[in-house]
Amino acid sequence: MMRKAQHASSSMHRPGRGAVSAAALALGLLAAPSLAAAAAPAVTISHPWMRFLTARIPAAGYFTLSNGSAQPATLTAAASPDCGQLMLHRSVSENGTARMEMVPNVVVPPHGTVTFSPGGYHLMCMSPAAAIAPGGSVPVSLRFNDGTSLSANFPVYGAKGP
Repeated sequence: MMRKAQHASSSMHRPGRGAVSAAALALGLLAAPSLAAAAAPAVTISHPWMRFLTARIPAAGYFTLSNGSAQPATLTAAASPDCGQLMLHRSVSENGTARMEMVPNVVVPPHGTVTFSPGGYHLMCMSPAAAIAPGGSVPVSLRFNDGTSLSANFPVYGAKGP
């Protein structure tokens, strides 16, 4: 036993080994911020909320997407366990008539934003679950064409919104 203890002790004091470890640690610490920045998501979500009126009509989800990258980001789908189906929609007005239409995707331009708001783009929550009510929240996952996803809890408000 004594021999193993002495061997471990002597190996810890080899010349240069501590300096190499300290240098590697310092390099790792210096690289950590840049690695964190590189791993930061390109698209972020802010101000999410869901408008709920009654269980008999669809609820609507609103938020802002910000794209911090030099490439466009294309939102292709949304899902929530609290919605029978969650679709990308937009409100349009033609010849004085307002209507809603489903859209296949929404492009967030490089270094730009897209706001989902009443009267524009929105998520349409078909068959809202009984659990959706003002004061609660709805988990939503947004999917992009590059395979990434972004999740957020959408606070639920009534007709007047936040």
